[in-house]
Amino acid sequence: MEFVFEKIFLPEKHSFISRKLPLFSKARVHSHKNFELNFIYSGVGRRIVGDHISGFESGDLVLLSPNLPHCWELLDSENGEEPTSIVTHFSENILKSDFFKLPELEQSVELLKKANRGIRFKIKDNKELIDLLNKMVDLEGLEYYICLLQIFNILLHTRDIEFLSNPIDSTGVFSKNLEKINTVYEFVFKNIQEGIKLEEASAVLHMAPSSFCRFFKKKTNVTFMEYVVSVRIGIAAKLLAETDKQITQICFECGYNNLANFNHYFKKNMGKTPTEYRKSFR
Repeated sequence: MEFVFEKIFLPEKHSFISRKLPLFSKARVHSHKNFELNFIYSGVGRRIVGDHISGFESGDLVLLSPNLPHCWELLDSENGEEPTSIVTHFSENILKSDFFKLPELEQSVELLKKANRGIRFKIKDNKELIDLLNKMVDLEGLEYYICLLQIFNILLHTRDIEFLSNPIDSTGVFSKNLEKINTVYEFVFKNIQEGIKLEEASAVLHMAPSSFCRFFKKKTNVTFMEYVVSVRIGIAAKLLAETDKQITQICFECGYNNLANFNHYFKKNMGKTPTEYRKSFR
């Protein structure tokens, strides 16, 4: 099965991020390091989770473990509504945290472990859960964490569930490719303030630059330099939203040495200038 790898950016000092995202008719099978809770708000289509293929419709809720290939491919809208999903990503390290070692959370930990097969919860008529999922998109801090725990409490008491996939073989080609891509991700994050050179990145995987570029594009669906730009702009967006640092300082901290270039790529990626973006958080 052909699939690509993604890197999910969690905001600084956050373990979770919830967003309303559009569904697409040409979505590709992909994988990432984070857990994912995916609720179909509106839309009909085809769902791929691991080695499982089935249809989806509004009201479907699926929990996925890290590294499990998946895809929601839109085939039609419903009732004229914009096809949308509510997607929550949370850190793959959550099970290692001291908080989740509490005995009261033992069942939640077991549920997350079982998500390596993809778990579909049939909750179409559960208004309480749907309201919580909608609410979580706009919450922050402790309220957000409490809301997520409330959702998990409901899921633990949901009896109508379906395991979607066989467990992915962690010793196969998938695992090897994932390890390579994550090695590149880590290299970029460690060196993002410096001038990242293609030759240095390709050397991390002991590849020639041309072979490295083909491999990275095939596995991530973006070029290596497009990925570097996305990381830099992602860091800049966090700093603009969460700090009072001067824009010039942020420009240098995310790896640009030219303010004009920084402004150009920021607006191209975010649809706003750095100043306009910061104002939207004030």
